[in-house]
Amino acid sequence: MREYTVASALAVLVVIAIELLWFRTGIFRKITFWISYAIILFFQVLVDGWLTKLSAPIVIYNREENSGIRIPWDIPVEDYLFGFALIVLTILLWERAGHRDQDAGAAGSSGRTGTTPTPRR
Repeated sequence: MREYTVASALAVLVVIAIELLWFRTGIFRKITFWISYAIILFFQVLVDGWLTKLSAPIVIYNREENSGIRIPWDIPVEDYLFGFALIVLTILLWERAGHRDQDAGAAGSSGRTGTTPTPRR
C-alpha cells in the first residue's frame, strides 16, 4: 500500500470537504487566495527541491510508501498534496476566526473588559 500517497490525497479531500460543506468561506473563488498560494508554491518548490533532490537528498522517502512520481527537481507529488492541504486548512481556520471576530464586534462585544482606551499624549 502507498501510505503516503493515500494519506496526502485523503488530506486534500478532507480539507476541500471542510471548506465546501462546513466553513464555506469562499476562498477558492478569491484571486487573492490563488495568488498567495502561487507565492507559497514557489518557495515550496525551492525548499522541497533542495531537500529531496535525488543527487544529494536530505530527506529520503520510502519508495514503497509513495507513488514514485517526482516533479520538478525530484519533489514527490505527495509533498504538493500535503502542502496544499496544510496551507488551505490554515487559511480556512484564519478566515473562520476572522469572521467570528467580526461577528462578535458587530454584536457589540469585542471581547474586552468594556473599558475605553485612553489616547496617548
